[in-house]
Amino acid sequence: MFTGPTKYAADVDWIMYFIVISSSILLLGITAAMIYFVFKYSRKKNSKPENIHGNTTLEILWIVIPTVLVLFMFYFGLTAFNEFREIPKDALEVTVLAKQWVWEFDYANGKKSDTLYLPVGKSVKFNLTTADVNHGFYLPDFRVKEDIIAGRVNYMVIKPEKKGSYQIMCSQYCGLTHSNMYSRLVVLSEAEFNDWLNKVPADSVVVVK
Repeated sequence: MFTGPTKYAADVDWIMYFIVISSSILLLGITAAMIYFVFKYSRKKNSKPENIHGNTTLEILWIVIPTVLVLFMFYFGLTAFNEFREIPKDALEVTVLAKQWVWEFDYANGKKSDTLYLPVGKSVKFNLTTADVNHGFYLPDFRVKEDIIAGRVNYMVIKPEKKGSYQIMCSQYCGLTHSNMYSRLVVLSEAEFNDWLNKVPADSVVVVK
Protein backbone atom coordinates (compact mmCIF):
# COMPACT_ATOMS: atom_id res chain seq x y z
CA MET A 1 0.00 0.00 0.00
CA PHE A 2 1.22 3.50 -0.85
CA THR A 3 2.57 5.57 2.02
CA GLY A 4 2.94 9.05 0.60
CA PRO A 5 3.86 12.46 2.03
CA THR A 6 0.31 13.07 3.33
CA LYS A 7 -2.64 11.09 4.67
CA TYR A 8 -4.67 12.55 1.82
CA ALA A 9 -2.40 10.93 -0.77
CA ALA A 10 -2.81 7.54 0.92
CA ASP A 11 -6.61 8.03 1.02
CA VAL A 12 -6.73 8.88 -2.69
CA ASP A 13 -4.72 5.77 -3.54
CA TRP A 14 -6.99 3.60 -1.37
CA ILE A 15 -10.09 4.98 -3.11
CA MET A 16 -8.48 4.36 -6.50
CA TYR A 17 -7.67 0.75 -5.57
CA PHE A 18 -11.24 0.27 -4.36
CA ILE A 19 -12.71 1.61 -7.62
CA VAL A 20 -10.35 -0.40 -9.84
CA ILE A 21 -10.86 -3.66 -7.93
CA SER A 22 -14.66 -3.24 -7.79
CA SER A 23 -14.82 -2.39 -11.50
CA SER A 24 -12.59 -5.35 -12.38
CA ILE A 25 -14.76 -7.77 -10.40
CA LEU A 26 -17.90 -6.45 -12.12
CA LEU A 27 -16.25 -6.60 -15.55
CA LEU A 28 -15.06 -10.19 -15.06
CA GLY A 29 -18.41 -11.27 -13.63
CA ILE A 30 -20.46 -9.72 -16.44
CA THR A 31 -18.10 -11.03 -19.13
CA ALA A 32 -18.18 -14.56 -17.66
CA ALA A 33 -22.00 -14.47 -17.52
CA MET A 34 -22.19 -13.31 -21.15
CA ILE A 35 -19.89 -16.09 -22.35
CA TYR A 36 -21.82 -18.67 -20.32
CA PHE A 37 -25.17 -17.62 -21.79
CA VAL A 38 -23.76 -17.52 -25.33
CA PHE A 39 -22.94 -21.24 -25.08
CA LYS A 40 -25.90 -22.25 -22.92
CA TYR A 41 -28.50 -20.68 -25.22
CA SER A 42 -26.75 -21.16 -28.56
CA ARG A 43 -28.87 -22.12 -31.56
CA LYS A 44 -27.27 -25.58 -31.70
CA LYS A 45 -28.50 -26.43 -28.20
CA ASN A 46 -31.82 -24.61 -28.48
CA SER A 47 -33.31 -25.35 -31.90
CA LYS A 48 -36.73 -24.44 -30.50
CA PRO A 49 -36.15 -21.39 -28.30
CA GLU A 50 -38.54 -20.67 -25.46
CA ASN A 51 -39.52 -17.36 -23.95
CA ILE A 52 -37.48 -16.53 -20.84
CA HIS A 53 -39.31 -14.56 -18.20
CA GLY A 54 -37.65 -12.04 -15.85
CA ASN A 55 -36.28 -12.85 -12.41
CA THR A 56 -37.33 -10.26 -9.85
CA THR A 57 -34.59 -11.20 -7.35
CA LEU A 58 -31.81 -10.87 -9.94
CA GLU A 59 -33.19 -7.58 -11.24
CA ILE A 60 -33.24 -6.14 -7.71
CA LEU A 61 -29.68 -7.36 -7.05
CA TRP A 62 -28.17 -5.90 -10.22
CA ILE A 63 -29.74 -2.57 -9.40
CA VAL A 64 -28.99 -2.47 -5.65
CA ILE A 65 -25.37 -3.75 -5.72
CA PRO A 66 -24.03 -1.25 -8.32
CA THR A 67 -25.98 1.57 -6.62
CA VAL A 68 -24.42 0.76 -3.24
CA LEU A 69 -20.93 0.59 -4.80
CA VAL A 70 -21.37 3.95 -6.51
CA LEU A 71 -22.61 5.54 -3.26
CA PHE A 72 -19.55 4.16 -1.42
CA MET A 73 -17.26 5.62 -4.11
CA PHE A 74 -19.03 8.98 -3.87
CA TYR A 75 -18.85 9.07 -0.06
CA PHE A 76 -15.15 8.18 0.17
CA GLY A 77 -14.29 10.52 -2.72
CA LEU A 78 -16.18 13.46 -1.17
CA THR A 79 -14.65 12.82 2.26
CA ALA A 80 -11.12 12.83 0.83
CA PHE A 81 -11.84 15.87 -1.37
CA ASN A 82 -12.97 17.91 1.63
CA GLU A 83 -9.58 17.33 3.28
CA PHE A 84 -7.79 19.66 0.88
CA ARG A 85 -10.61 22.24 0.78
CA GLU A 86 -11.00 22.80 4.54
CA ILE A 87 -8.75 25.59 5.83
CA PRO A 88 -7.35 25.09 9.37
CA LYS A 89 -7.18 28.25 11.49
CA ASP A 90 -3.42 27.93 12.02
CA ALA A 91 -2.58 27.22 8.37
CA LEU A 92 0.57 28.75 6.90
CA GLU A 93 -0.37 30.85 3.85
CA VAL A 94 1.75 30.86 0.72
CA THR A 95 0.86 32.73 -2.48
CA VAL A 96 1.60 30.75 -5.62
CA LEU A 97 2.13 32.96 -8.66
CA ALA A 98 2.18 31.15 -12.01
CA LYS A 99 3.83 32.83 -15.00
CA GLN A 100 4.87 31.72 -18.45
CA TRP A 101 6.77 29.51 -17.63
CA VAL A 102 7.95 29.64 -14.02
CA TRP A 103 6.57 29.40 -10.51
CA GLU A 104 7.00 32.07 -7.82
CA PHE A 105 6.19 31.40 -4.16
CA ASP A 106 5.55 34.38 -1.87
CA TYR A 107 5.51 34.12 1.94
CA ALA A 108 3.79 36.36 4.49
CA ASN A 109 7.06 38.03 5.52
CA GLY A 110 7.80 39.12 1.94
CA LYS A 111 10.16 36.26 1.12
CA LYS A 112 10.02 35.05 -2.50
CA SER A 113 11.42 31.88 -4.01
CA ASP A 114 11.19 29.80 -7.18
CA THR A 115 11.41 26.65 -5.02
CA LEU A 116 8.60 25.91 -2.56
CA TYR A 117 9.78 25.29 1.00
CA LEU A 118 7.34 24.03 3.64
CA PRO A 119 7.58 22.75 7.23
CA VAL A 120 6.64 19.16 7.98
CA GLY A 121 3.46 18.59 10.01
CA LYS A 122 2.02 22.05 9.27
CA SER A 123 -1.15 22.73 7.28
CA VAL A 124 -0.53 25.06 4.33
CA LYS A 125 -3.04 27.09 2.36
CA PHE A 126 -1.95 28.01 -1.15
CA ASN A 127 -3.45 31.17 -2.66
CA LEU A 128 -3.25 30.42 -6.37
CA THR A 129 -2.89 33.29 -8.86
CA THR A 130 -1.60 33.78 -12.38
CA ALA A 131 0.20 36.67 -14.04
CA ASP A 132 -1.00 35.74 -17.52
CA VAL A 133 -2.86 32.67 -18.86
CA ASN A 134 -4.50 29.72 -17.08
CA HIS A 135 -2.21 27.24 -15.34
CA GLY A 136 -2.64 24.16 -13.14
CA PHE A 137 -0.85 23.70 -9.80
CA TYR A 138 -0.14 19.96 -9.64
CA LEU A 139 1.68 18.07 -6.86
CA PRO A 140 1.70 14.46 -8.15
CA ASP A 141 3.22 12.93 -5.00
CA PHE A 142 0.50 14.59 -2.92
CA ARG A 143 -2.29 13.55 -5.34
CA VAL A 144 -3.63 17.11 -5.56
CA LYS A 145 -4.20 19.52 -8.43
CA GLU A 146 -6.02 22.83 -8.67
CA ASP A 147 -6.59 25.08 -11.68
CA ILE A 148 -5.21 28.61 -11.61
CA ILE A 149 -7.65 30.78 -13.53
CA ALA A 150 -6.80 34.24 -14.88
CA GLY A 151 -8.69 37.00 -13.09
CA ARG A 152 -9.48 35.07 -9.90
CA VAL A 153 -7.75 33.64 -6.82
CA ASN A 154 -8.18 29.93 -6.14
CA TYR A 155 -6.87 27.98 -3.17
CA MET A 156 -5.71 24.54 -2.06
CA VAL A 157 -4.73 23.05 1.31
CA ILE A 158 -2.17 20.35 2.09
CA LYS A 159 -0.40 19.09 5.21
CA PRO A 160 3.04 17.58 4.49
CA GLU A 161 3.75 14.70 6.85
CA LYS A 162 7.05 13.46 5.47
CA LYS A 163 10.32 15.30 4.80
CA GLY A 164 11.66 15.16 1.27
CA SER A 165 11.80 16.77 -2.15
CA TYR A 166 8.78 16.52 -4.45
CA GLN A 167 7.92 17.61 -7.97
CA ILE A 168 5.70 20.56 -8.92
CA MET A 169 4.14 20.56 -12.38
CA CYS A 170 1.80 22.69 -14.48
CA SER A 171 -1.18 20.57 -15.52
CA GLN A 172 -2.67 22.94 -18.13
CA TYR A 173 -1.16 23.76 -21.49
CA CYS A 174 0.01 27.33 -21.05
CA GLY A 175 2.19 28.05 -24.06
CA LEU A 176 5.27 26.98 -25.96
CA THR A 177 7.44 25.85 -23.02
CA HIS A 178 4.64 24.48 -20.86
CA SER A 179 6.48 21.15 -20.72
CA ASN A 180 9.40 22.83 -18.92
CA MET A 181 7.29 24.47 -16.20
CA TYR A 182 8.61 22.43 -13.27
CA SER A 183 9.76 23.29 -9.77
CA ARG A 184 10.42 21.49 -6.48
CA LEU A 185 8.57 21.32 -3.18
CA VAL A 186 11.04 20.77 -0.33
CA VAL A 187 9.59 19.69 3.02
CA LEU A 188 11.86 20.58 5.94
CA SER A 189 11.73 20.23 9.69
CA GLU A 190 10.15 23.20 11.43
CA ALA A 191 13.56 24.45 12.60
CA GLU A 192 15.08 24.16 9.11
CA PHE A 193 12.10 25.91 7.56
CA ASN A 194 12.18 28.80 10.05
CA ASP A 195 15.91 29.17 9.47
CA TRP A 196 15.39 29.35 5.70
CA LEU A 197 12.39 31.69 5.99
CA ASN A 198 14.10 34.18 8.30
CA LYS A 199 17.81 33.94 7.51
CA VAL A 200 18.70 32.19 4.27
CA PRO A 201 18.58 34.26 1.06
CA ALA A 202 15.64 33.46 -1.24
CA ASP A 203 17.83 32.07 -4.02
CA SER A 204 19.65 29.65 -1.71
CA VAL A 205 19.02 25.93 -1.93
CA VAL A 206 18.44 23.91 1.23
CA VAL A 207 19.71 20.33 1.11
CA VAL A 208 17.32 17.84 2.71
CA LYS A 209 19.15 15.30 4.83
